[in-house]
Amino acid sequence: MATTDVETVGSGADKAKLAGAVALLLLGFVGFYLLAGQGALLQWAVMLLALAAAVAVFAISEPGKRLQGYGRDSWKEVKKVVWPTRREASQMTAYVFAFVFVMALFLWLTDKTLEWVLYDLVLGWR
Repeated sequence: MATTDVETVGSGADKAKLAGAVALLLLGFVGFYLLAGQGALLQWAVMLLALAAAVAVFAISEPGKRLQGYGRDSWKEVKKVVWPTRREASQMTAYVFAFVFVMALFLWLTDKTLEWVLYDLVLGWR
């Protein structure tokens, strides 16, 4: 039987940081809608400031640091990828289109053959 490891926020400080980040997000949404009469510029400024503060608070928490590490590791892996040249990509695209065309032709011929066999030969409906 497989066991699943569930990671939870460990310390009380991390829980408080995550709760603070969520509270800042909610504060930004509430401020956005409460300031509807004050103009769009102020609304968006409050929303973006609250979002930036929530991201900053999340970034200093342990889950935020793990997410940053994951992002760094992912970027290192992306740098290791050997990307195809433009010519190779064009050739592979042409191969895919040719294969799709051949398969479409095959399926159409199979459909028409089965239609002819069933309706004309077996059932005699035409």
